[in-house]
Order: sequence, then structure tokens, then C-alpha cells
Amino acid sequence: MSAMLKDKAILVTGAGGGIGSASALVLAGHGARLILTDVNREGGEAACAAVKAQGGEAYFVPADLSSEQEIAGLVDATVKQFGRIDGAFNNAAVEQSNLPLDEISMEAWDRVIRVNLTAIFVSLKYQARAMLKQGGGSIVNTASSLAQVGLAGASDYCAAKHGVLGLTRAAGADYGTQGVRVNAVLPGITRTPMIQRLSEDPQLSATFDRLRLRHSMGRFGEPGEIGESVAWLLSDHASFVTGAAIAVDGGYLSI
Repeated sequence: MSAMLKDKAILVTGAGGGIGSASALVLAGHGARLILTDVNREGGEAACAAVKAQGGEAYFVPADLSSEQEIAGLVDATVKQFGRIDGAFNNAAVEQSNLPLDEISMEAWDRVIRVNLTAIFVSLKYQARAMLKQGGGSIVNTASSLAQVGLAGASDYCAAKHGVLGLTRAAGADYGTQGVRVNAVLPGITRTPMIQRLSEDPQLSATFDRLRLRHSMGRFGEPGEIGESVAWLLSDHASFVTGAAIAVDGGYLSI
């Protein structure tokens, strides 16, 4: 076990999904103590059990991140459990509508913006408040390679992720002299169970073959590879990094 995050208390949202659950294992492997949350209780509890199975410390707290009260409660639960909150990985998100812009309903738009952008804002607000009280901390937000480029059928998702990048940079500026660092990771397409399922669909296989070639490394990312970048940003090894957008995308943005 690495000591890079030894005894750091870290909150992980979206812990029941592919990147979230893999990142929880990575963070615990580096010595972090975790509060895991997800609206999907089954997935979140499975991630928690996986961390414990490898000898890590984790507790699952279900929450709906569309609720400001529940987000505040997650920060309170972390501080109550560990006495502080050293880090947070704001990873929860929903996928795009897969429709052209003129066909996206207001309900679909509101859902993507609420979960993928507004919940990050609210999370940052309560996490930063707690970290300022204790003298510092580190926050990592999951943006996307689509925070810097567009994609057909994803105007709602692209808008939200561009917003996450702006929030990250502004928050980094807000707290740069106060010991709270705020950064973002920009994953390329990552081989989560959802991506694996979609790429195996005969109707979508050609599309995914083209997308794979858009990555300079000729492959999609593994969820744990995203987690390793998150671990570094949350650690003291990244002490001079804030307001940054770290592309963990196999070269997707470089082509």
C-alpha cells in the first residue's frame, strides 16, 4: 500500500459507477479513508465492500446530489466520521441525451445541468467551507475531454462539462492563497461497464472504432487510470497545482 494519501479523509461522489468505484479502490490503496456516496445504493455498497475487501477503510452514505441539503449532509458526515475532510472527488454525473440540440426537452436539459454542473457548484461550496475552517484541503472535479471540445448529440453534456471547467478555474482562484486547491480531470472515453456495453452493440461498434482511433494511444482508458491521476491531485505531491485541467485522455484532445 502506498502512503501518498495516508490517513487522508476523502469524500467520493458517484462511487457506484465505473470511474468512481475504481477510483475508490485506488485512493484506498494509497492509504485514504473514504466516505463513498451514490444515488445507486447497490453500486455504492458494492464499491464500499470492495474497498474493505482489499483492507481499506470506507463507509457508504447514500445521497441524491440534486438536493443541496443532502450534499451538505455528505460533508458533515465526512467530518463527523473522520474529524476533517482532506479531499473530495466530485465525480457523479449522468450521460447526455444523445439527441441534436433542437430535440432536447427542457426536462432532459435540466437533469443534465442539475447533476453534472449545479451539484458540482453546491459540492464545492460546502467542501470549501469545511476545508477553510480546518486550514486547507484538495478538491478534484470530473470534467471530460468534452469540457474543451464539442460532440454531436451531446450539447447538454458539453455545456455542463464546460461549466465544470469554468467553476474549477474560478474556485482555484478564489482559494489559492487559503490552502484549498481545486482541479479537474478530463477523461477521454473510459472503459466503464456502460462504455463496454455500448461498444459491443452492433449498431454502435463502427462509431466506437472511430472514437478509439481518435485517441493517440489507440485505446480507451481504464477507470483505474483516471483514479491514479485523481489520487495525485488529492495528494501533497500536487501542492503547487490548482485551477488546472488535467487531460487523462490517451491523447484524445491532441489529435
